[in-house]
Parts: sequence; C-alpha cells; structure tokens
Amino acid sequence: MANYRDIIASYQDKPGGIIEAYHALQEEFNYIPREAIDEVARVFGVSEAQAYGVATFYSYLSVEPRGKYIIRMCESAPCHVAGADEVIKAFENHLGIKVGETTADGKFTLELTQCIGQCQGIPVITINRVPYEGISPDQVPMILEKCK
Repeated sequence: MANYRDIIASYQDKPGGIIEAYHALQEEFNYIPREAIDEVARVFGVSEAQAYGVATFYSYLSVEPRGKYIIRMCESAPCHVAGADEVIKAFENHLGIKVGETTADGKFTLELTQCIGQCQGIPVITINRVPYEGISPDQVPMILEKCK
C-alpha cells in the first residue's frame, strides 16, 4: 500500500492536482483519510476547510472508510421505475446493512448514486465502478457471491 504523502506529492505540480490526488488516494485506500486531507492543504497551500470542501463536494469521493466492494445503486427516475427500490432492499437484507453503511467485516459498502449512464439496461448498479445492468432482486445473492 502506497504512502498518502507520496501520492499527494506526485500531483503537486500538475493542473487539477488536488482532484487528481484525491482520485489517486481513493483508488489506493477506497476513501480519503483525514490526515491526507491535512497534507493536501499543506502541499497545495489551501486552508484545511478548502481541502475538506473539495474532498466532500463530489459524490464519488468519500472521507469515510468504505468496504472493499462499493455497491452503488442508481437512483435516477428510470431505474426507480424499473425496480431499483426492490434491488436495494435485497442488498440491504443480504448484507444486513442499510444504504450508507459498511458491513462489519469491512467487505461491502452500499451507496446510492445518480445516473450511471447505462439507461439501456435498467436498473443498474456498479460494484467498484463496474456496471451491472438489468439487475433483479433474485440476482443479488449470485452477485454478492462473485465478490467473495
């Protein structure tokens, strides 16, 4: 696992460096650790409040620890109409968590997101950014099994 200071330093002199550093941090740790936000403020010469604001502005970024597998359910109107609510309930039941939570073993996090851009196959989820189209509640156990 890379050191967060090394990751941040590698983006120090690049255009859009803060955002790029946050994406790289999240890629490495699955979230942006608090100490990394403080380091971003120092390296990029912004206030801690500004650095935190950038880290929390984008829904894709997270400042809270998340599971190894991040399941994101599209909550757009088309997916909603196609049965997204039933799919999310199936994930909650099988994982024993609610949306926004992570399983006790740190393996799964369940989140909602806006349109994934895969409307041809609604309802849609992503697991670590990989889309799964046309999901039904009865497919949930098989999907989770693939993650084990």
